[in-house]
Amino acid sequence: MMATSKIVLFDLPSKDPNHAWSLNTWKTRLVLNYKGLDYETEWLEYPEIKPRLLPHFPDNEEFTVPTVKMPDGTYIMDSWVIAQELEKQYPTPDLHLDSPLRQKYMDELSGVFRGLRPEMILRVPNLLLKEVNHDYWHKTRSAFVGMPLEKFVQEGGGPQAYKTAAPSLQNMTAMLKENDKGVFFLGDTISYVDFCHAGFLLMFRRLGDEVFQPLLEATGDPEAHLKFLEALKPWTERDDH
Repeated sequence: MMATSKIVLFDLPSKDPNHAWSLNTWKTRLVLNYKGLDYETEWLEYPEIKPRLLPHFPDNEEFTVPTVKMPDGTYIMDSWVIAQELEKQYPTPDLHLDSPLRQKYMDELSGVFRGLRPEMILRVPNLLLKEVNHDYWHKTRSAFVGMPLEKFVQEGGGPQAYKTAAPSLQNMTAMLKENDKGVFFLGDTISYVDFCHAGFLLMFRRLGDEVFQPLLEATGDPEAHLKFLEALKPWTERDDH
């Protein structure tokens, strides 16, 4: 008999008190919450991810969360792959994965991060991560941006970051408001693109008002995004287990 028939979600913890914070793991957590699936969370600090997941993905070079362990013992990595498998095995409620808005949204999100990365790249370790992650974060992120993080923030942070992100943020707002039957991207129908946007907003909200408020202002319609988050509250409340 198997020890557990629950789904296991591998997620990144925060400093105490622990709450989910990562945009990508939020996507999977929201799918699980929305579908009402029985799951538990196994929290992994960044240096723990590879040793924990390597035995289950021996051919992988990169190891990331979210990863889930399904009730049959299968491990699945990557939020989009996970969403497709969960939709296949648990088809209701429908995630509307075939909506073309998802790819459009992800393209705009890339533009947002081009602008806002200097505003979040040091705040994540300083505000959210336990000390054990700091070396890993600085090493991997400075390699990604091609310079020490302090220099990257100095060169690209502040008001300019929000100006750079504003066109993409305003495109997101236009997408969100296009269907006026409700507060979601598909009007009154919840879909996977909502969970992508919610993960983004929830992460930046965790980084504090000095980031979240100018981000909201740069969207051109803060109220639309706040109403959107409020409407998703039944599925965003479970964030610590």
